[in-house]
Amino acid sequence: MNNQIIDFRSDTVTKPTAGMLDAMMNAKVGDDVFGEDETVHNLEAKLAGMFNMEAGLFCPSGTMTNQIGIKCFTQPMDEVICDQTAHVYRYEIGGIAFHSAASVRLLHGQRGILTPELIEPEINEDNIHYPNSSLVVLENTVNKGGGSCYNISQIAAIHYLCNIKGLKLHLDGARIFNALTATGDNAHEYGKYFDGISVCLSKGLGAPVGSVLLGSKATIHKARKIRKAFGGGMRQAGFLAAAGIYALDNHVNRLQEDHHHAKSLASALAKTSYVKSVMPIETNIVIFEVEQGSAEKVVHQFKEKGLLSNTTSSSTVRLVTHLDISPSMIDQAIEIILHLR
Repeated sequence: MNNQIIDFRSDTVTKPTAGMLDAMMNAKVGDDVFGEDETVHNLEAKLAGMFNMEAGLFCPSGTMTNQIGIKCFTQPMDEVICDQTAHVYRYEIGGIAFHSAASVRLLHGQRGILTPELIEPEINEDNIHYPNSSLVVLENTVNKGGGSCYNISQIAAIHYLCNIKGLKLHLDGARIFNALTATGDNAHEYGKYFDGISVCLSKGLGAPVGSVLLGSKATIHKARKIRKAFGGGMRQAGFLAAAGIYALDNHVNRLQEDHHHAKSLASALAKTSYVKSVMPIETNIVIFEVEQGSAEKVVHQFKEKGLLSNTTSSSTVRLVTHLDISPSMIDQAIEIILHLR
């Protein structure tokens, strides 16, 4: 068997395909800060149409689109409600406090999935002592939940609660197309329920850079000024936007292959003596708990065999499948997993 480095650390490690590179090199570009980049406009309009939203804003990262969205929907002394595993809380370096001067109410969902029953008791009443509950943030899929995802009926129920309580609803759609692939839901339905949606292009879709914030025209007008203040205004960004358009046209339908690969890895892990448990597989993320010793030790042993992975805690390891993982790599990875001692 041809030994090769198999990189399961994240779906952000992908390299542009030949077709994507060709699209990038042939993009029509202009100065986007002046509003003159045709390809950026096309990407923003394309995603807004897909998700039934009025407008979009292309940004360098999902962290930026999330933090801009949160700032659009909150005021200082407000409170943001999210799961305790949420990326906007754990992996965006305190951005909610730094950028928006808002506090955070952390909930404990099942693998990061929130419900109206969890959210409603945590909405503050109007009281001089309490921050104003103004925003709920969902993550789809949930990274630390092992790629768990919301279906549209769950989202609709949370939207109904937010609507009657006067809260905005934002989606961190880091792997939203993985979620849509798993549930079979239509992206167009999302526009009925969310005030803001962050769509990441640089994970499962394989673009090298970029996320798009979707919302109303008024929200995106405000967001564009916030992006400028964050230093996120880009000039000839159409070269990057072209990669996003190509990814949307060519890499969505293949996500099912990544999900199939994740299930194959999970099945192999479940057969080993060093794995205590494997989280249920819904999309392209595999998280397993080690039976004895530390997760770092398993990651190190994998690396010695040519398989790259990450820890998510002292006892858990994460593998993420993506478009740069071939069937032969999965076969090789399964051999490594099964014969690790």
